[in-house]
Amino acid sequence: MPKTNKGGEPRQDELPSTLQRSSQKTQRTFTKTYDSAMESYGDEERAQRTAYASLKHSYERVGDHWERKEEQGPSDPQAEGGYDTDRETAGGVDANASKKHLYEIARRLEVPGCSTMDKDELVEAIQKANDRATRQARQD
Repeated sequence: MPKTNKGGEPRQDELPSTLQRSSQKTQRTFTKTYDSAMESYGDEERAQRTAYASLKHSYERVGDHWERKEEQGPSDPQAEGGYDTDRETAGGVDANASKKHLYEIARRLEVPGCSTMDKDELVEAIQKANDRATRQARQD
């Protein structure tokens, strides 16, 4: 099913909850890519993967929503490798960002002990904080 209406606007009831809480630009990036991929591939799973890959190129997940990244580019080893790659994904966290940036995100998400974490630990802690925030937002 298309993620956009006839006017090209995202259908809110078709969006994942983290995107419903994100900016209109973020929603359009995801939905237009999804619809285009469905036209090209005719496969919902592949269209979903393509839309998230496009989203992660310009946005990162912070808590229960997506925010524009400081620099565009692949967000993790899976995104760097492409479709046939089977590498670890960071679930929307920009694992390729600087440690300073990851630390700032962790502080915003009130991750305990983030000041003593290395980069990999920050990525994992942010993933967990994002998942908690999303679960909490879905309950509200």
